[in-house]
Amino acid sequence: MSIPPVPATGKNYHLKWVIFALAIGSFCIGTTEFLAMGLIQEIAQGLNVSISSAGHFISAYAIGVTIGAPIIAILAAKAPRKKMLLGLMLFYALANLATAWVNSPETMLLSRFIAGLPHGAYFGLAALVVADLAGSKKRSSAITQMMMGLTIANVIGVPLATWLGQKFGWQIGFQLCSLIAVLTLVAIAIFVPVTKTPQHASIRNELSGLKNINMWLTLSVGAIGFGGMFSVYSYASPILTNYTHADIKHVPLVLAIFGIGMVLGGLISGWLADKNLNKTIVGVLIGSACAFVIAYFCMDHLYSAFIAFFLIGFTVIGLGGPIQTRLIDVAGEAPNLAASLNHSAFNIANALGAFLAGWAIDHQLGWLSPIWIGFVLSLIGLMIFWIAYRYDLKTRQL
Repeated sequence: MSIPPVPATGKNYHLKWVIFALAIGSFCIGTTEFLAMGLIQEIAQGLNVSISSAGHFISAYAIGVTIGAPIIAILAAKAPRKKMLLGLMLFYALANLATAWVNSPETMLLSRFIAGLPHGAYFGLAALVVADLAGSKKRSSAITQMMMGLTIANVIGVPLATWLGQKFGWQIGFQLCSLIAVLTLVAIAIFVPVTKTPQHASIRNELSGLKNINMWLTLSVGAIGFGGMFSVYSYASPILTNYTHADIKHVPLVLAIFGIGMVLGGLISGWLADKNLNKTIVGVLIGSACAFVIAYFCMDHLYSAFIAFFLIGFTVIGLGGPIQTRLIDVAGEAPNLAASLNHSAFNIANALGAFLAGWAIDHQLGWLSPIWIGFVLSLIGLMIFWIAYRYDLKTRQL
């Protein structure tokens, strides 16, 4: 059952400005999420832990997203979406400010977990808002444009915050993220219209989504298929310094190139998904597997490593918008839950990729082992999507 669009109660809004305001929030969240990866060596040194142990801070944030997204989505089923977006971003600003003041590994773990709680719910609600306002023919590209803030964060936000963290201490990066969250609050207040709460919305209907097998299969594609990007990105800094033998000052530049790939890949996949959603998902997963193979042979030299990180960013990020759109299609009467859980899946991929890469490095499998982990996870994601597609065909026939 598809959910009808939710009209805005005010007439004076422009979709491009709505997308822009919500994209600032996704820029903030993207900068925060990936910043811990760019500064993993500085955070490890500052808190006196190993690099692989610092990877647990990345996983803690991802676990916070995974847990927070469904709980907030279900409890907020009948809440006005604009008020929820404002509340979630205020929470995010305060949580990141708290991270900047931690002084032990234990408090760092706790602060990153707390900061992750509003992440998935924000993206889920923002996706529903722009999908409703854009209409069925342009919703994939509208969602992708809103999420583009996350990818632009990897071109501007993460490299800038990483550079600042290297120069003035890793805490300054999280202070910057808190400031961007405040700017998001202002933008949402000005540009995002108030929308009517769907009449059918209820906690009971959202809970019914937990029985939706189509939803869980689609989420599994994201949870596995995205993992490879995080296995490499989480350890990009030590891979470049320890295997490629690049100077650490080149890390922000490589992250920016990675981000450019994400921006271009996201735009193209959103455009393709409006034309054929399922073929786009298949193409992204196959392209990702190929990108990891190419990357393996490109890490010996800095300039070829640029190509490797660009290709990984270009291919893997293309999964985001199409998966979000497919979740809205299969959501039934649980749109909040389905849309929010996409980012739980995304951050399960984050936690899974970072954990598997850390495990491989700790077991002396080499600095390039995260690349092969990415290759395998892409193929597993492709197999799960084939199962999801076949199940979808079967249930529609019934």
